[in-house]
Amino acid sequence: MIGIFDSGFGGLTTLRELLRLAPDFEYAFLGDNARVPYGNRGVETVTKFTESGVNFLFNRGAKIVLIACNTASSDALRHLQQKYPDRKILGALVPAVETALEKSRFGRIGVVGTRGTILAKNYEKEIEKRKSIFLNRKKDRRAEKSPRVFSAACPLLVPLIEENWARKPETRMILKKYLLPLKHAHIDTLILGCTHYPLIENEFSRKMGKSVEIINSGKAQAEKFLEYLKNHPEIAKNLSRQKKMNFWTTDDPERFRKMGEKFLGKSIGKSRISKIEI
Repeated sequence: MIGIFDSGFGGLTTLRELLRLAPDFEYAFLGDNARVPYGNRGVETVTKFTESGVNFLFNRGAKIVLIACNTASSDALRHLQQKYPDRKILGALVPAVETALEKSRFGRIGVVGTRGTILAKNYEKEIEKRKSIFLNRKKDRRAEKSPRVFSAACPLLVPLIEENWARKPETRMILKKYLLPLKHAHIDTLILGCTHYPLIENEFSRKMGKSVEIINSGKAQAEKFLEYLKNHPEIAKNLSRQKKMNFWTTDDPERFRKMGEKFLGKSIGKSRISKIEI
């Protein structure tokens, strides 16, 4: 079983891509909806919450867990990988970073996310670690000597998306204000550093223009995870192919179903959702 953990609903966009690309696996999703959002919490609190969620999934039989939350990946992933070296725990940042470096033309990369994700500067750190991906393929003389990162916190977008305000004029106006510094920076690639943002990916594209490559972090995580399994057949062979899904939430199951269907893009049967405490 492949476990997917998120602070809320956004990680369902990763599951959505996994179901499109690899529908035969068994998946289990846990959303810590009672304590969302993580983006405005401290590192220690996020780490504590993430650890409890990841442990729950492993205790329920997961062989590998994807943290499909950018804030949790920023604040907790490294700690959990070091604390549990025998467990396979993967995050959302590295796949998005690698995809951005593979697609960036000039090395001017923008990142949008929650306040916690942006303040942690982990995207900058990961891009610096992996900058050779870009440097080894750049051909245009206008390209930066080394990738540059321009970031913007967008704290209002998650609650607006969850309150079904994604298409409202007010949300478009707020998004335009958030993106203005990135437009002035002339970025060529934009990482959507929050798994809620794919629900308004078209709005990001419209505001940034056709010249900017949009990196959907959920899609990037799913694609890179399947590459990981291809490179680690010993892990892939131990994963269940029962082609089923289970969902857990720490809040109201009915609200999870209604909201979750929007993120997942398909119906979720009530019998598949259980409320738990972690």
